Amino acid sequence: MIQKQYFAGQYVKYDDQEENINYGINYLSYDLSPEESKVFFNEAKTKGQAQFEDHYHRNFTLIYNNDYTYTLLSRD
Repeated sequence: MIQKQYFAGQYVKYDDQEENINYGINYLSYDLSPEESKVFFNEAKTKGQAQFEDHYHRNFTLIYNNDYTYTLLSRD
């Protein structure tokens, strides 16, 4: 099911059934400071997407949407 969560001043959509997606949400919202996570949001906004990995080498993509939200996808 598609969820929408607000953190670091942005709305992020994600499919809660996607494998490892909760790790990506936790990484952006709890492991990084708001200033650190804004780097990914800014890159996604300017380039369309930002790829990153968490501390356990799980891979994610943050995509900027036309409705001023972001979509988080797991690449594992």
